[in-house]
Parts: sequence; C-alpha cells; structure tokens
Amino acid sequence: MKEIALITGASGGIGYQLALMFAQKNIPLLLVARNESQLLQLKAEMEKTYGTTVYCLAADLSTSDGVAAIHEYVRTNYLRVTYLVNNAGFGDYGSFVERSMEKYGEMLQLNIVSLTELTHHYARGMVQMGKGRILNVASTAGLQPDPYFAVYGATKAYVISLTEALHKELENTGVTTTVLSPGPTQTEFMARADMADAKLYAAGVMTAAEVARIGFRGMMAGNLHVIPGFKNRVLGFFSSITPSGSLRLAISAGIMGRKNKK
Repeated sequence: MKEIALITGASGGIGYQLALMFAQKNIPLLLVARNESQLLQLKAEMEKTYGTTVYCLAADLSTSDGVAAIHEYVRTNYLRVTYLVNNAGFGDYGSFVERSMEKYGEMLQLNIVSLTELTHHYARGMVQMGKGRILNVASTAGLQPDPYFAVYGATKAYVISLTEALHKELENTGVTTTVLSPGPTQTEFMARADMADAKLYAAGVMTAAEVARIGFRGMMAGNLHVIPGFKNRVLGFFSSITPSGSLRLAISAGIMGRKNKK
C-alpha cells in the first residue's frame, strides 16, 4: 500500500500551498476539493514539476457523502494515509439572526463533523502503524467568542480543543496532532465569507504560502499549537489571559466589526 498525504480543501489557498510542501518532499498526495478541473490541473502541474504521485478526488465535505467518498477512494486505490491535513472549511460573516441556517448547517458539517470523522478514521490506522502526522487547520477566530462571526469562531474553537486533547491522548504512539491557527490570510476565504468590509482584513494579512510553510514545519515537528505571525501570537496571548465577560466581548466585537464607510 502506498503511503500518502491526504489534504482537504487542496485546490487553493493554504491547502494548495501545503500540498506544494509535500510535493517538494516527494511525498505522494491525495488532493480533495469540490472542483475537479482545478484538481486535475494541480495534479498535472505537481507531477510535472516535482515528479511525485498525485491522486485527486472531487468531493463535497459539507455533505454527509463527502467523507464516505474519501474512504472508498483510499480503499480502492490501496492507499495508506500517513499524513492528514484537514484544511477544508468556510465561514460566514454577519449578524447571526440575519444569516442563513442552511449555510450554518453546511459549515458545521464541514468544519466539525467531517473533520472529526476523518481524524478519527485515519488516526486509528496511524496508531496501528505506529507513525503519522495530523494537521487540523483552525483559526485565531477560535481563540475567543467572535460577534458577527459567531458560528465560524465556535467551530474553530472546537477544532482547537479537539486537536489539543488528541495531542495528549496520542503521546507515545508515534502519532501527533497539530492545530494551525492562522489570522487573516490572503485566500478566497474572505470572499466566500462575505468579509470584504470587515475591519479585520484592513490591518494587513499574511500570504497563504507563509502560513503553510509555518504550519508544515510545525506539523512535521509534532508541535501542539502553531499560530503564524507575531501579531497573531500576541492577540492569541491576550485572548488567553483576558477574563470571559463583557470586556472580552467588547474587544472582540471591535475587531470583528465592519469598516466605517465614507
């Protein structure tokens, strides 16, 4: 069976940049995303440039069928997942009561349920092998409650808590879990989340390549929690020491609010 790195949300942004990191190490890849034509283009590009084997699967992990499709593909192609990167996810910015519950349901399925199912399934195999690396992509939004980004922030708080707990549970198994919590990053995420006028993105953002490089290094080292960028680490530190309550919420609301329109 061929050992591979499985990356979800691999067609762009941080997922794509992480895929490049694996390809440069000549680690075979299974790229998963919704857009099949993009995946096939990436497969051709990476195999030509790096000479590594690239498998690709078009699957929508915001539906209950997405995870089953991955399991079937891995099984029928005689693959063994040694590296798992749960990168797929999306957000939705705005007042909680004004946004779509249908979209929130898809977000919960993708950001929490599918991530948990993939982690559970492939962590078992890694423990049996006595080796493996799991990288779950969260967000600095998961470090505190986020007015106007409430559901997304809550999903990422779940990802952080789950990954940190598993990091302890899997000690001495040869398997590690790492959680990557980027701040604002130059990807398609902002447009999909309807965040064009959010203050958060007005103060400068990191590139997806920078975030991926730091996350990849942390994953391979088996680190627990990786927060790229000095500013993001400072914000994360103050989030951790600010008591819960009205002050913390006021600060978060100020950061997450919309830009003043002239």
